[in-house]
Amino acid sequence: MSPNEWQPPEQWVAGLPKHLASAGSLFTDSAGRILLVKPNYRDHWLLVGGLLNEGESPEQACRREVKEEIGIDLPPGRLLLVDWTPPSSARPLPLIEFIFEGDTIEPHQVKLDTGELDEHRFTPPEQAMSLLSNDGQRRLTDALRAQQTGTTLYRSGVR
Repeated sequence: MSPNEWQPPEQWVAGLPKHLASAGSLFTDSAGRILLVKPNYRDHWLLVGGLLNEGESPEQACRREVKEEIGIDLPPGRLLLVDWTPPSSARPLPLIEFIFEGDTIEPHQVKLDTGELDEHRFTPPEQAMSLLSNDGQRRLTDALRAQQTGTTLYRSGVR
């Protein structure tokens, strides 16, 4: 078929490249400690967030995931980071992750979803790094830099 030949939309869409997208929030407490959650399906910790559902915007997904995971219904703050990560052996599709600024919240406000998460903790940034994956460390470093400088960063995690 030539590039100019018409295809039904479902056929055209089926041939497009596939990507995963996720959204998360960088929450801190009044002491500046970062909120991390420990999923029961991973060996490392994460910021609060998760994958976008079909047709969902990053902001909608972030708000939904925050409510599901920690029981707080808050709109996401400003966009701190857009991070593209190539496929890996554990995830055969590229991932585009949106990290938003979260509000300052206190530990007593967190109502953890124990069906998906084993625990949560507020931790100083330097200790948070030791709990995160390499990609998570890179994302947190960039999100904190964006937060401190009032910018939004784009990062391509090409390996």
